[in-house]
Amino acid sequence: MSIPRLLVVDDDFEMRSMMTQFLHKQGFIAHGAQNMAEITAAMEAGRIDLILLDVMLGDESGLEICARLRREQEVPIIMVSALSADHQRMAGYEVGADDYIAKPFNPELMVAQVRAVLARTRRTASLAHRRRTRSFRFAGWLYDAKRDEVTSPEGFQVALSRRETMLLQALLANPFIPLTREEIAAALDVTGEGGTEDAQGRAIDVLVGRLRSKIEKTPKDPQMLRTERGVGYVFAVDVTTEET
Repeated sequence: MSIPRLLVVDDDFEMRSMMTQFLHKQGFIAHGAQNMAEITAAMEAGRIDLILLDVMLGDESGLEICARLRREQEVPIIMVSALSADHQRMAGYEVGADDYIAKPFNPELMVAQVRAVLARTRRTASLAHRRRTRSFRFAGWLYDAKRDEVTSPEGFQVALSRRETMLLQALLANPFIPLTREEIAAALDVTGEGGTEDAQGRAIDVLVGRLRSKIEKTPKDPQMLRTERGVGYVFAVDVTTEET
């Protein structure tokens, strides 16, 4: 269960900061960029699941960037612009945009559109590969997603609870990416179960401790599921996947 990683492209620092902060609070991982060079750098640095792309970027055209990305990538793109006439929206769709948001916009509506585009594109991918399931290998361990089984390097099956399995899945989908407790809670879909943020954070800490006790050789000195000071946790091990 990969936490969606979004890229907000806008040359206005305040707008870019507002959008990334709001998206972060909604459980996404959100990064910012202000031009094509920074978009390229962000996409080379890691997976990007959706791009929110402003139409007017100083000397660069968001429409041209969208057309270029669409030729090279399949990443979903939502155009964002103060230009909202029908022909201007059509220009965005014609270069391959998946949706269009007109400024000024309601941030909650933006999130709803982001979720809708992600759900639509993920559903398409899921249908195309509905008969495939993945196995994940990490540090000699094997997680078989089809059987929902975890096997140690010594060949022993290790029993995980449902929540421990969900945590492991989130970590396997985001190796070497520091995740906050809030992001982990969103990935486990526990943000709406009540309790304060502090209580939810403590619950995540307890869950991490339980998973460490089952997959780490020395749980008190973890080598895979490490604490990232000031952030949360990071799964610091290479993960490979296999289609089965």
